Amino acid sequence: MKMNYTRLFLVLITVLILSCKSKKLIVNDTATVEEWVELFNKKDLTGWDIKFTGQELNENYKNTFVVEDSILRIKYNEYDNFSNNYGHLYYDKPFSYYKLIFDYRFTGEQTKGGAISNIRNSGVMLHSQSAKSNEFDQQFPVSIELQLLGGLEENVARPTANVCTPGTVIVMGDTINYKHCISSSSKTYYGDQWVHAEAIVLGGESITFIVENDTVLKFKKPQIGSLDKNKYYGGENWKKWGINKQIWGSKSGNILSEGYISLQAESHPVDFKNLKVLDLCGCKDPKAKNYKAYYIKNKPESCIY
Repeated sequence: MKMNYTRLFLVLITVLILSCKSKKLIVNDTATVEEWVELFNKKDLTGWDIKFTGQELNENYKNTFVVEDSILRIKYNEYDNFSNNYGHLYYDKPFSYYKLIFDYRFTGEQTKGGAISNIRNSGVMLHSQSAKSNEFDQQFPVSIELQLLGGLEENVARPTANVCTPGTVIVMGDTINYKHCISSSSKTYYGDQWVHAEAIVLGGESITFIVENDTVLKFKKPQIGSLDKNKYYGGENWKKWGINKQIWGSKSGNILSEGYISLQAESHPVDFKNLKVLDLCGCKDPKAKNYKAYYIKNKPESCIY
């Protein structure tokens, strides 16, 4: 009996030692749990900045941006006429490597005075300059636009999640594409239905657009556009858009590796919900308490031990 107690004691000690070693190997047991950031609190515009053409910072011109029924709405109920009153709603924190998801829908009729091309047309600006860095009369921020379009005529293709480039250019394949807007391969979405969209933004490396789980567009090296004309390119429309040429012209060719996310108001009512970001930049050391297996870009200074 004495021998059995001794053996039992040794077994228990061995199990305890192995258990302790196992716990030391697993520093962070939530490494694979995705930590999504809700950009919209469903109550108000806390955490967002507003900039309209010809208006001071955070002037919500004619109550265009509103929150109703837990939905972020861009409305024009107080407008008699839309006269280049372009507006953008900016989340107040910049991102670099991240995944963005959201649902959107177009509603009602376009506001009188809006351009024909802006019927069922809006956008989400990525790698955007900040709200406060816009010029007073600037119409669009220097950014990469995830353009949102809704179908107009039955059986007439009008893809969504296209890319437009105010003050910028992108690389398709191995060549700079100077077209201001490049169409995606998405299907056309008609009516007032909700559409789910995603953007995978990898700093200045690449950007991918996804609509209803279908990858519809991918491009590389988003960068500041050029003032110089060439046989492919007529130069950026700096004057029309109100972009400061002295500031941005000197940065031509600079890769955009981070920036702000903003929602566009350009004359047609549109709703947004489920706006979330998964930051892909963080501590990649498995020994750290805040290590995440899904991080793509390492940020060693953020590691917590």
